[in-house]
Amino acid sequence: MADSGDDATARQRIADALRSEPHDASALSAVVGVPRSTVYRHVEHVAQSLESADDEQFLVAPPECRECGFDRFDDPLNNPSRCPECRSERIAEPTFLIE
Repeated sequence: MADSGDDATARQRIADALRSEPHDASALSAVVGVPRSTVYRHVEHVAQSLESADDEQFLVAPPECRECGFDRFDDPLNNPSRCPECRSERIAEPTFLIE
């Protein structure tokens, strides 16, 4: 499926927001006006586009369990539904930043 111009615009707005301050997917959804379910896909593309940039880097604070503090999830660009350690569903979303 091809990306539409709206996707590119959303990705640029996400990148701009992440250059100003850290955001999680819920905050990016509100700021950019795209559904939270699509934010992770957009963020992944933004991160890939910055891989070759020498002057900027994409940083991720991984998701963290609010019950036990577990933060070693396999995919930091994902929003897990449950902690593999304590099985809690109280997981803080990962936070993204471009610096």
